[in-house]
Amino acid sequence: MTHTLIELEQSAQDTYGSEVKPRMGFFTDTSICIGCKACEVACKEWNHVPEEIEGWTGHSYDHSIDLGANRWRHVAFIEQKKALGADAAAESLVEAAERANAVEGWGLDTYQDGDGMRWLMASDVCKHCTSAACLDVCPTGALFRTEFGTVVVQEDVCNGCGYCVPACPFGVLDKREDDGRVWKCTLCYDRLKDDLEPACAKACPTQSIQYGELDELRARAERRLAKMHEAGASEARLYGADDDDGVGGFGAFFLLLDEPEVYGLPPDPVVTTRDIGEVWAGALTAALALGVGVAAAVFGGRSR
Repeated sequence: MTHTLIELEQSAQDTYGSEVKPRMGFFTDTSICIGCKACEVACKEWNHVPEEIEGWTGHSYDHSIDLGANRWRHVAFIEQKKALGADAAAESLVEAAERANAVEGWGLDTYQDGDGMRWLMASDVCKHCTSAACLDVCPTGALFRTEFGTVVVQEDVCNGCGYCVPACPFGVLDKREDDGRVWKCTLCYDRLKDDLEPACAKACPTQSIQYGELDELRARAERRLAKMHEAGASEARLYGADDDDGVGGFGAFFLLLDEPEVYGLPPDPVVTTRDIGEVWAGALTAALALGVGVAAAVFGGRSR
């Protein structure tokens, strides 16, 4: 089941009437994220999210690893080795020579671009999709759309069935081991109702995480992207800002400096319940055909 932005707005109007609010969301500009993880800490402190000690993977300096029931904001570190020598020459002979000189002089033990390494940092979070499969599959109504257009789990209604976990195309939803219920970002719903900024955006020292009305954030993001392209960052792109993508656009979208896959994000996310109507129709057709076949066999046999 795929829902459009117009359908979402109409549904919100029908549900909340005069109490409906402009759709709110996040714009995360990864180009100015410094990897401080202040957003992770602020999210945990405000929402009383239990601590989670994942430890080191051996593949990254990132020690919090991924989103989960006990981590609603996650700052990913993507350490990329820059091509050197003959591999780099395919890009530009001049650039390859400059990079080789930098490596000779400084080594590879620094994080600056040009020393053989590039660090990309990005604060990931629930996308609060326009067409949210988690809402479609929840049998109890524990997941609901707020008057701000965000998607929230009611922990006192969740029965721990877990249907929403595989339904999310981003792997955001997760069950907490000690109680079996699902937990995720609420976009600080309690703070929004008091006209307060979400804790993560409030704590971000560089304004990499920006909160506001979604339409205004998208316009701001387009202007920022244009500046990035003018500055030579040709790989920069917006992710989740398109209403025509497979989930109808995100309520929490991003400016990325490379392909989505580099950040562990699906390149073309699709709402997992998109084809559910066709699946049920096919199953019903098959069941009817089977029924007709069985009836024909039974009654045809008797007539002989």
